[in-house]
Amino acid sequence: MFKSLLNLFFPKTCSGCSSYLTANETIICTTCRHDIPLTNHYLNQENEAFKKFYGRVAVRHVSCFVYFHKKGIVQEMIHNLKYRGHEEVGSMLGNWYAADLKSVPEVTSATCIIPVPLHKRKLRERGYNQVATFGKALSTQLSLPYNDKVLIRKVYSKTQSKKNLLGRTEGIQSTFDVNFTSDDHNKHFLLIDDVITTGATLEACSKALLKIPGASISIVCMAMTES
Repeated sequence: MFKSLLNLFFPKTCSGCSSYLTANETIICTTCRHDIPLTNHYLNQENEAFKKFYGRVAVRHVSCFVYFHKKGIVQEMIHNLKYRGHEEVGSMLGNWYAADLKSVPEVTSATCIIPVPLHKRKLRERGYNQVATFGKALSTQLSLPYNDKVLIRKVYSKTQSKKNLLGRTEGIQSTFDVNFTSDDHNKHFLLIDDVITTGATLEACSKALLKIPGASISIVCMAMTES
């Protein structure tokens, strides 16, 4: 009764298009769910996201769930997640993509899930890491532990989305480091992030994780920009 009254006076809106959700819809509307641009990377090991890392860093698998287009459904969803506190968007995308990833041996053989970290100052400012709910949903669905302590961000930087290509890559290699013990040796880390653009951040994170003896890396992201 109370929930129905709450929805009457404060109706929920779609995170993709801002239209009002019906009683049978959650987070995004049926139209956006139908129209969201899926990549289907998980079906092809040599996909476009994997190829971004050719000659840059050794990775076992790379895949992204959806394409990110300017002024599109996914951009609106990611902005709602990242800047407006709609962490449920990450959970939805994680639960949705996990159903596909269960058929990918390079993902299911991972030892643990590692999120791209925020600097402590940025975490205090935002209040949460935007990839945390995505990672925790994957953790639950794929039965893989979630670990946000191994990979650390040493350098505070302003939002990457407002930088040009040079700004995104400049100095990024020295931004990340690892805090590990012998228990972390020989692990297959599933590194996760929100959006791949140039791949520079994920390359730097991967190189940091590969300082751990015997480490190997796979990467899964919510989205990638389509060239």
